[in-house]
Amino acid sequence: MDSRPQTRQVAVLVETDDSWGCSVIRGIADYSQNHGHWNLLLDPQDHDQRSALPDLWNGHGVIVRFGNRLQVDQVRKRKVPVVNVDTLFQGLPGVCDVITDDAERAQLAFHHLRDRGFEKFAYFAPPNHRYSSKRGEEFIQLVRAAGLECHEYKPGYRVGRKIGWEEQQRRVSRWLASLPRPIAIFTVDAQRGRQLAEICYMAGIRVPDQVAILAGDTDDLMCEVCTPPLSSVALAGRRIGYEAAAALDRMMNGERPPAQPIRIPPHGVISRQSTDILAIDDDTVVRALRFIQQRAFQDIVVKDILHEVPVSRRSLEIQFRRYLGRSPAEEIRRVRLDKGRELLARTDMSIGEIASACGFANGTRFGVAFRKRFGKTPLAYRKQLTRS
Repeated sequence: MDSRPQTRQVAVLVETDDSWGCSVIRGIADYSQNHGHWNLLLDPQDHDQRSALPDLWNGHGVIVRFGNRLQVDQVRKRKVPVVNVDTLFQGLPGVCDVITDDAERAQLAFHHLRDRGFEKFAYFAPPNHRYSSKRGEEFIQLVRAAGLECHEYKPGYRVGRKIGWEEQQRRVSRWLASLPRPIAIFTVDAQRGRQLAEICYMAGIRVPDQVAILAGDTDDLMCEVCTPPLSSVALAGRRIGYEAAAALDRMMNGERPPAQPIRIPPHGVISRQSTDILAIDDDTVVRALRFIQQRAFQDIVVKDILHEVPVSRRSLEIQFRRYLGRSPAEEIRRVRLDKGRELLARTDMSIGEIASACGFANGTRFGVAFRKRFGKTPLAYRKQLTRS
């Protein structure tokens, strides 16, 4: 008798045409290799090149990025456990959702742009079936809760209507011309961010001087070949894939899907040239912020800023509070800790090495400051990311 564990057949209906989809699949593969005995059917497509289950597939579970109602109906009629990894069809009965935390995405985007002094904001998401309105709603609500105005691109046509490139350019150009400047625009994803940057270029609008652009997700190719390179929110696609696979494994073992979505926070913001500006009309504050950005990791203190910017400490404190809502010392600490979080996520450096690279005297001081800011120790934060 063969005592080997059964190889489970798992279909993964997640597109491989962007960085996020590939990261999700890597996370699923990580879990499968470490915990399961799975045979993965990756991104099967029908004759119209749409993601779809083959008619003869007879598997045990599905991980899917639901894209349309037809796909929802096709997958659910198979009567197998299903995990969804996107918000477009969130909340379906009997389906587990493992999704990006859109509230946290909005927080990261807003604070990245607000920290650059912007007081005028906009959200850009042309009607499309690939993404949910929830991404924009969270950002718009957050901006307005801060007492600021957020403009929204509303072209007046519905999802599914085909709009040619030239017509799209005319519509977006008119919208851009109607906006106040300087303005920070948060786009639903990297593809739309690159599209917006191209239209700005053709309309003679300078990015980031007049319009700063931040994409709501990261596609490495789209962001890097954009002119200028595109700042973006880095999503935890690999962790979403891993947690989706873990949830599917539990469901295939008989557990019911959780009542609430499993929300995965993004890693942070990858800052590139499209937001590399300080939209502040006080030259003293701008010079001080530039000095902090350039020297924060060299163990500077507020006195060093005053050598560079000859004003009184009290005057500098007042101006920082006015424009940023925090003191110069708090801004130094913020820049250092953001760099520390980035190094924890993107390198294998030790805690001590990261502390030194960020301008902290030692790992202990870095750890105390990190926990106070982010609510967990650097080691706990890195452990959380090991599946991301």
